[in-house]
Amino acid sequence: MKIAVYPGSFDPITNGHINLIERGLSIFDKLIVAVATNIKKKPLFETAERVEMIRKAVPSDRIEIDTFEGLLVDYARERNARIILRGLRALSDFEFEFQLAHMNRRLGADIPGGGLETMFMMTGEEQFYVSSSLVREIATFGGSVHGLVPPHVEARLHEVFKKES
Repeated sequence: MKIAVYPGSFDPITNGHINLIERGLSIFDKLIVAVATNIKKKPLFETAERVEMIRKAVPSDRIEIDTFEGLLVDYARERNARIILRGLRALSDFEFEFQLAHMNRRLGADIPGGGLETMFMMTGEEQFYVSSSLVREIATFGGSVHGLVPPHVEARLHEVFKKES
């Protein structure tokens, strides 16, 4: 069984994330969407709420939604996954992702079956400019995020920023 881990903060999940998840399912038998706790970021949504938004956006029995802290390579090892799925939006993403992929391969060289590999997918052309941080910024100032996130996420963003007004 080919298992891949798609890690991210997903704060919030965007249509770009969903595009990668759906395309990943065409390649892998199982996709673990792993919601990371990033100690460098203060999330807008609590982890449980992000998990629920993902679950509602991409219901499938071939997707598992989980959370993790710490090194991604340790998490992949625990989950018996050999493949990390990552999305690339623009050339600016590549250098950072390239470094991470090589470090994860080095740290995960002992993973049975050939070590830990990273597979990059280009984000769909209609979503290449979308990021969670950009969506949060637009929503903060009352701008429309329609078409950038699923409707239930759009509604939740309106609730959050309406309360703060």
